[in-house]
Amino acid sequence: MDRISSKQVWWLVIAIAVIWFANLEYRTLIKPDEGRYAEIPREMVVSGDWVTPRLNELKYFEKPPLQYWATASAYTLFGEHQWTTRLWTGLTGFAGILLVWFAGLRLFGREAAGYAALLLSSSLLYVLMGHINTLDMGVTFFITLGIAGLLLGQAQADVRKQRNWMMLAWAGMALAVLSKGLMGIILPGTALFIYCLVQRDFGVLKRMHWLPGLAVFAVITVPWFVLVMKANPEFFERFFIYEHYTRFTTKDLGRYQPWYFFIPILLAGALPWTVLMFDSVWRTVRNSKLPEQMFNSQRFLLVWAVFVYVFFSISGSKLPSYLLPMFPVLALLMGKRIAEMRERVLFWQVMPALLVPLALLALALNVGKLADTPNQAELYPHYAPWLVTAAMVSLAGLVGGLLLLWRGKKVIAVPVLALSALVAAQIALSGYETVARERSAKHIAEAIRAEVKPDVPFYSVLTYEQTLPFYIKHTFTLVQYQDEMAYGIKQEPQRYIPTLEEFAKAWAAQPAALAIMPAYVYPQIQQLGIPMQIIFEDTQHIVVKKP
Repeated sequence: MDRISSKQVWWLVIAIAVIWFANLEYRTLIKPDEGRYAEIPREMVVSGDWVTPRLNELKYFEKPPLQYWATASAYTLFGEHQWTTRLWTGLTGFAGILLVWFAGLRLFGREAAGYAALLLSSSLLYVLMGHINTLDMGVTFFITLGIAGLLLGQAQADVRKQRNWMMLAWAGMALAVLSKGLMGIILPGTALFIYCLVQRDFGVLKRMHWLPGLAVFAVITVPWFVLVMKANPEFFERFFIYEHYTRFTTKDLGRYQPWYFFIPILLAGALPWTVLMFDSVWRTVRNSKLPEQMFNSQRFLLVWAVFVYVFFSISGSKLPSYLLPMFPVLALLMGKRIAEMRERVLFWQVMPALLVPLALLALALNVGKLADTPNQAELYPHYAPWLVTAAMVSLAGLVGGLLLLWRGKKVIAVPVLALSALVAAQIALSGYETVARERSAKHIAEAIRAEVKPDVPFYSVLTYEQTLPFYIKHTFTLVQYQDEMAYGIKQEPQRYIPTLEEFAKAWAAQPAALAIMPAYVYPQIQQLGIPMQIIFEDTQHIVVKKP
């Protein structure tokens, strides 16, 4: 952004940072992911065992521990809060914006780098996933770090500089593996091989610095895998076979979606830059033939984006967040395209985004009609003012940005468009707090906290409320419910009660006890003649204690 002073750039960075981190504490944790990924690190801190991840004190081998370690460290330093549960996600998301700027600066120049960072900081899916506690933002950052190291390394003629960048690439892939498993190396490795085939250039494989690179990779990844397999011999089959092969090739997890599932995710996730995204990809396809370069960074970025989309589209397990690793790469391509683009062209590409605030207003007016339960019917209308506010901010930013583009002031228009999109997304996300009660147990925790004692057993009957353990700082004994903890129960069946009849015996043997159950289950429990006193009740759950 050549016509913006360094001081103005710093103020822009500060503004984005303030908006980015402002609401990490505001929203209640929601199930399932936010509760799960807040609770596993909490149990690490309580137990002191940072090798074997556990959920509800049961072995949980779905993912590696890097984010658990980071969140547990945040708990140790700052306490257990909503913002510390989301801190790693927020930090890696913001760091990804800075990383895109740094990579863009060296690859495409200062103007393209600034635009790329602005586009990434305001792309809808990236903003949302940067503020929801899942593992996807962390792995996206480290994969992007690996890709940036690869691109910058392959652009170097000096062998020493090339090696240094490639060590960064190997370290990024290793940390991606520790974030979310083998996808951290399999996806970049496969994309690189496809690039070699497309370019008919396998010379890059000679410049990977394999021996020192694999040494860096092993130093980062191997210690934990050795320790966890030593402590848990069953880990290998569960983690490497089931989690990486079975989940991708089957519909076991109930996350199967048709091949076109990601089309609306991509279209909405790139807002307000969706048209620009397609234009940038098309321009890259047409204009990225640069045979004089040792390594064609634009072509690799294109291969990566297309490969990630196709890879997850054919997977048997799909979630919207799986597309996240595409976005930093797309931002680099779009940043380069904007730097070369005339203002009026960008004007017409942004113009369709005016439909977004109109859609938000329509949603606000009809949000109550989306309710399927009495609880939703009560809560959803409270979301409407937030959606209206987000729509007005989005509309104002789009109109202002479009007017600036029409007047030829692209360098001001793009920050206006980006900041307004970021603020609008944060407002809409923060407004979800008005309906979060439906997907959170924080209100239950506040109602029963006085009854919860460390030495009093707490049973969870035919359910597992993911967010409640974090808020009450207490785990459950599961009763006739397994779900994602089935594997851990198989390993330690003594921590589980398989039937309501056995639960009745365990309840009778305790001098004091608590239990949570779905509201519809309570009459069944009453028929067993178990003495219970209700201490909390709503339309979804009932909590009882032994009188």
